[in-house]
Amino acid sequence: MRPLAIAALVVAAAATGAAAYLAFENRARLAAPPPAPAESQPAALAERIPGFKLTDRDGNLRSLADWQGKSLIVNFWATWCAPCRREIPLLGALQEQYGPDGFQVIGIAADFREKVLAYADEAKIGYPLLIGEQDALDAAAAFGVQVVGFPFTVFSDSRGRVIACHVGELTQPVAGAILGAVERVNRGKASPDQARSEISAALSRLKGNADTDG
Repeated sequence: MRPLAIAALVVAAAATGAAAYLAFENRARLAAPPPAPAESQPAALAERIPGFKLTDRDGNLRSLADWQGKSLIVNFWATWCAPCRREIPLLGALQEQYGPDGFQVIGIAADFREKVLAYADEAKIGYPLLIGEQDALDAAAAFGVQVVGFPFTVFSDSRGRVIACHVGELTQPVAGAILGAVERVNRGKASPDQARSEISAALSRLKGNADTDG
């Protein structure tokens, strides 16, 4: 898949220091280095939603193409990641708020299947989940993210074009800024590049406000 050389719009959330890394080898989680700073994250994302397949809660192989025509909010997470767990209620709220407008939240869990299923029941996750170990990390790489800091979320428009990637815990203001720009793309009011510029400016303002308040 041809990568699109764009600023990845990688934004470190306040809890970036708590973001974790995950690697699997022979089904074992390895010790990993501390999170890299935002500027060291990849500067190229896949141009379009990639075509990998992972199993869902019922054990069926699913592809993101199964939600063709939807604007996707693809959240990579793991059960052991505290920021991942904290943002799950927000993801559920985003599905309720934006679902009627053609958006779909999909969680991709890079974790052991039994742990994901147990936590999904405990947290009452209502949006679709795809589950894998190394194959989930391969899915992240297919998006152009070679070093995985959890959580991170990829946003696409209704035509399957990748618009933005946010690394770190998602917040309502950040999600609103990104999804508002994606909605403009879907309505033909902005191009993907214009949306990326809008998002970058909006997130810079949010960061500036946070620094001022802090």
